[in-house]
Amino acid sequence: MGNFPLISVIIPCFNYGRFLHEAINSVINQTYKNWEIIIVDDGSTDEFTLNLLNELNYERFIRVLFIENGGPSKARNIGIKEAHGEIILPLDADDKIHPDYMSSAVELFKDKSDLGIVYCRANFFGQKSGEWKLPKYKFPDILLGNCIFVTSFFYKKDWISVGGFDETYLDEWEDYDFWLKIIALGRNVYQIDKVLFYYRKGHESRAVKKEKELLPLYKKIYLSNKALYEQNVGFILESYLELREEKLKYSSYLLNFKKILKSIFK
Repeated sequence: MGNFPLISVIIPCFNYGRFLHEAINSVINQTYKNWEIIIVDDGSTDEFTLNLLNELNYERFIRVLFIENGGPSKARNIGIKEAHGEIILPLDADDKIHPDYMSSAVELFKDKSDLGIVYCRANFFGQKSGEWKLPKYKFPDILLGNCIFVTSFFYKKDWISVGGFDETYLDEWEDYDFWLKIIALGRNVYQIDKVLFYYRKGHESRAVKKEKELLPLYKKIYLSNKALYEQNVGFILESYLELREEKLKYSSYLLNFKKILKSIFK
């Protein structure tokens, strides 16, 4: 890797023209200057968005690709395939990044040859503010749940090695599956201990899923990354036993609490 590797910022966009300038400006304002932007329009139907994208397509540092709607995984894959950068950074059209995010990541990639993923801490903005309190990355804990958001840096060569984002996930968990596949290559993960990413809250179309709706997704993640899970089966079993023990303690606590309430309201 050279001293100033090209970073390709991949922005999928579906009817998010009203937010797009904020995302683009956050890239333009980077202290690190060797980057390109590829916007992949995922079949937008909004006239304002389409007009804006046609205007942006004439900017020297932006390329706009128009595709039929296929979800963010497909849009990212198409954008990354066309990218010239050695390092990739996905950025959703309604989010933004801190001016120092790229420079901080590049320094880490130069210093640590075994790195595969670099991310940071994050804040919410929009209708909700404050820090996005995700657990810090730790292996093998990530096998139990994702803690890395999609706006994280990785090498294009690793994207090629793992076959890109799995497009069958459509609009959920595609990033989790992708990170596990990169980790399975033997790559390390580093979290920058600064808030350098801003995630917009308040207009999401995704509904909060119930536990029974999550089970098929967990099963799919497991089957897609079976070797990684089987290599760490001892950790999975230990975590299950700890969770079961906590559940039994909690059940005992509830039982005692009910007895206390009954004694009070006799």
